[in-house]
Amino acid sequence: MNNTIGIDVSKDTLDVHRLADGQHKQFLNSKTGHAHLIKWIELQPDPLIIFEATGAYHRLLERKLGNRPIRFVKVNPKQARRFAQASGKLAKTDRVDCEMLAKMGAALQLVPKPLTAESLYDLRDLLCARRALIKDRTAAKARNATVTHALLKGQLTKRLRHIECDIAKIDTAMLALANQDQQMRERLDILSSIPGIGVTTALMILVDMPEIGGLDGKQVASLAGLAPMSQSSGKWQGKARIQGGRPNLRHAIFMPALVAIRHNADMKAKYNQLIAVGKEKKVAITAVMRKLLVLANALLRDQRKWVENMA
Repeated sequence: MNNTIGIDVSKDTLDVHRLADGQHKQFLNSKTGHAHLIKWIELQPDPLIIFEATGAYHRLLERKLGNRPIRFVKVNPKQARRFAQASGKLAKTDRVDCEMLAKMGAALQLVPKPLTAESLYDLRDLLCARRALIKDRTAAKARNATVTHALLKGQLTKRLRHIECDIAKIDTAMLALANQDQQMRERLDILSSIPGIGVTTALMILVDMPEIGGLDGKQVASLAGLAPMSQSSGKWQGKARIQGGRPNLRHAIFMPALVAIRHNADMKAKYNQLIAVGKEKKVAITAVMRKLLVLANALLRDQRKWVENMA
């Protein structure tokens, strides 16, 4: 019997579909609703839960499932929607979505990933707040560069000081939280040993890709959206290009890649080699980003720090 259960997460409710018998239920997206949901789920023999990543709305559910011996898979909403469309389901309702999530889990034979450390949930919240502050800072700087009124100029300058202070506080809190977990601290030390990757960037990598160190190079590049995807059909051959993946992770390692090109002989050689054969600078930088992430994965897998002349 297939005990795959799809859960469509919204702000107020959780719509649930059990594939084995087609049963549909709805629970509140609250602590009380989660308690009732968990009780219902645990009545099923070895269930597999499939739900979409929906930002703040799914986090409490993920924590509740993680605290119980329940297998679950969190999927990309875009991937889930494409599966539904490929299955001929063009309508989009909560009831349809939870059914399609259950069918997706069974059809694609989705496999649960290792449970996330409890501290990682808090790190994700802090990192999300930090990124929001970065956006606020960028917007405030842009406005500050154009306004001329003294009052507005003073308010923006004050706002920028507050943002910088808040970012510094978050960075301190993230580092303190990471240092409380021995495994996280060791992984942080390994990543920050790579030239160009500072402690903050290392934290971003570990939070955005907790799987790193347990994958092969191709999987890491694909998850980050740094693996070139072939574009061809018949005799037509298009340019391979990167797509999908985790954009926040790519943003996090862009500047480290530029630093690595200047200060890491292997990365610099890779960049110059690509430029010499006519590749565009952005293509060469992307290749260095991929090489840097693959290197980080290998070091974490082998539990060793970076040393000079390491590719």
